[in-house]
Amino acid sequence: MNIDFNKSVNGLIPVIVQDVATLQVLMLGYMNETAFQKTVAENIVTFFSRSKNKLWTKGETSGNFLKVNNISIDCDNDTLLIKATPVGPTCHTGTYSCFGEQTPQGFLYQLETTIAQRIDSDDANSYTNKLFKRGINKVAQKVGEEAVELVIEAKDNDENLFKNEAADLLYHFLILLKAKKLTLIDIEAVLKERMKG
Repeated sequence: MNIDFNKSVNGLIPVIVQDVATLQVLMLGYMNETAFQKTVAENIVTFFSRSKNKLWTKGETSGNFLKVNNISIDCDNDTLLIKATPVGPTCHTGTYSCFGEQTPQGFLYQLETTIAQRIDSDDANSYTNKLFKRGINKVAQKVGEEAVELVIEAKDNDENLFKNEAADLLYHFLILLKAKKLTLIDIEAVLKERMKG
């Protein structure tokens, strides 16, 4: 990666940090060359603090680290985009992002990640994992049951029950995707392709 620190102001380049699961922007910080090298070496985001005039690893006091998944550079070689896994809230105010709370769109990807973690870790107390271990037929059957319940509620006028059945269907659909070794991104790709037509 050829970062042009010479184009920067005081040797600092802007760094946008994005949640790798939800793609929501978490924060903006600045790095000098030393902060960048430390970030790459440790896979934990380290900035150069302009107020403290020193290196600052995000989470060094709070424990809310940003674990690096991917680093890319813009077309001018003077701005970085880091996709990271946040450990706890990113903002010092306690919010998920320095730009506010998590968006509903981002939440679905986080839910998908949580489902995968419960299955991959073989969590014995997890309903999700227990259903998954029963096999694809049971998972698919559950999705079918939830779809029928949603259709029944759609014909009535209880909005709260309808929303709950829709949530149940979506949750079990995510488990089915995991069972099929697919993700929301795979389904989005199909929908995007259809929009081209």
